[in-house]
Amino acid sequence: MTGAEATPDVVRGADGVRRCWWPGAHDDYLAYHDDEWGRPVDDDARLFEKLCLEGFQSGLSWLTILRKRARFREVFAGFDVDRVARFGPRQVDRLLGDAGIVRHRGKIEAAIENAKRARELRREAGSLGAYFWSFEPPAGRGPRSRAEVPARTDASTRLARDLKRRGFRFFGPTTAYAFMQAMGMVNDHLAGCHARRACDEARRGFERPARRD
Repeated sequence: MTGAEATPDVVRGADGVRRCWWPGAHDDYLAYHDDEWGRPVDDDARLFEKLCLEGFQSGLSWLTILRKRARFREVFAGFDVDRVARFGPRQVDRLLGDAGIVRHRGKIEAAIENAKRARELRREAGSLGAYFWSFEPPAGRGPRSRAEVPARTDASTRLARDLKRRGFRFFGPTTAYAFMQAMGMVNDHLAGCHARRACDEARRGFERPARRD
């Protein structure tokens, strides 16, 4: 490894591919890193899923959430905003009894409340994608080591502050930045990671949804 690739935080896997350090050797985590994290998303259901799961992840490892994601999708109606917004006390009790997800009343109730707020956002901006992508920061050169990957940024702070003003819960600046990484608003794959170039290319070809003001 030379030049931009010379960093101990880019690891060559058993398959010979160079990746960011964080997925380790877990197959499901590797697939998430290679094929999903950092790829631009504008679909409302996928964005709402990422928003909810980042909230559920607070205090836990992302791998824990990733391994429960299929069940989350089942019990949260595919993260359909309208359907989740109609959940009531009966659904909350059912979710609290489901060992396949994170059974945290505050986070469950926050997901339902956030669905109601997301409907309002969609009516205002035209789509969740149009709203969220309006917070996209200017593209930088990208991190070269894990020390250069921020936990929060000015853009994530603005997003979290605006969502809080609108009544969203469990979504502070750090969670907002993790969401921005996951939905491809920023590309934080390290220099030398094979996925960085693919994400850059996907972002260049991605048509940002227009916000309706």
